[in-house]
Amino acid sequence: MSFPAILVRDLKKSYGQKAAVDGVDLEVPCGSFFGFLGPNGAGKSTTIRMLTGLIPADSGSIEILGMRLPEQELEIKRRIGLVPDESLLFDRLTGAEFLEFVGRMYGLERPTAIGRARDLLDLFQLQVDRKIIGEYSKGMRKRVAMAASLIHHPDLFLMDEPFEGVDAVGARLMKDILIDQVRRGATIFLTSHVLEVVERLCDRVAIINDGKIVTSGTLEELRAGGESLEDAFVRIVGAWQPMERLGWL
Repeated sequence: MSFPAILVRDLKKSYGQKAAVDGVDLEVPCGSFFGFLGPNGAGKSTTIRMLTGLIPADSGSIEILGMRLPEQELEIKRRIGLVPDESLLFDRLTGAEFLEFVGRMYGLERPTAIGRARDLLDLFQLQVDRKIIGEYSKGMRKRVAMAASLIHHPDLFLMDEPFEGVDAVGARLMKDILIDQVRRGATIFLTSHVLEVVERLCDRVAIINDGKIVTSGTLEELRAGGESLEDAFVRIVGAWQPMERLGWL
């Protein structure tokens, strides 16, 4: 595509006197696996919520897949898949019912939605008979949320801590699925506190701290000198300090 998957300029969002996002500039190339990193409270989730139109920006501009928010919000939402930090699922539905509902909301014909829901349940190993989502473990909820983000075959995925609470087998399955999506040309925008996951999956990374982008580039550029992503992250955000040892511990 001739345009970035995400293009953000001078994005700002404040809550009271606190600037959660403070003049963010961000460009995510189409077809990239992009990691969006930062300490707790740095502005990652607020940024994703603005990218999805869940909350309005105070100022700045957002373009998603060449379309502007909020002017083309409905068309943008048709072409993105979202895995939020909080699993906003319908607890009284089964996994199959929820996925069929999501597919129908994205405009799929009912037979197509049912067929894709069945395929995704098999793919994510979620065939649990008539068990409702309210009885799912946290890891199962993350898996069904990711399945829901896939059902309409989106061009861009926005994922906020998608592997949180997922066991090693489920995480490996989810990673393989995401890698396949990038291979077919989709773009993935991912936040995660597990830097080993980001290091294994992502080809580009941006780091936000105190609402501002402090660095952005390829993994190789961030890990100059052969350091790990964790070492680079701690160095860039300036968070490291010698540990105070407790005499009784």
